[in-house]
Amino acid sequence: MVTSGVPQGSVLGPVLFLIFINDLDSHLVTSLLKFADDSKLFSKVNNDSDRDVIQQDLHSLVEWSDLWQMAFNTEKCKMMHLGKQNKKFDYYMNNQKLDVGNEEKDIGVLITDDLNPSTQCHSGLC
Repeated sequence: MVTSGVPQGSVLGPVLFLIFINDLDSHLVTSLLKFADDSKLFSKVNNDSDRDVIQQDLHSLVEWSDLWQMAFNTEKCKMMHLGKQNKKFDYYMNNQKLDVGNEEKDIGVLITDDLNPSTQCHSGLC
């Protein structure tokens, strides 16, 4: 018996979830991609001011999650720095420093911080 929420695997579950999180990016300056229960915040960062914008958007996401009682699992939240000139700033959610990854599988595609496709091919995913 389900006393709240929507049962996982239901037909309406994904649609209701997307309606629920529809305004997640309404107060953000940077870009946010949403797919099912996965969200990606991204932006170009050239200086401290750009870093502050991303950090403020992360704070806005936490405020949204507190308001709607749908906390982000910060243990699963990661960041990836792209580009050779990247200053590799640190970012935080709920006062917890986000882990830095150098590769991430996204919808079957392996993305690396150097954007080199050879890792995808060597892993047997090509």
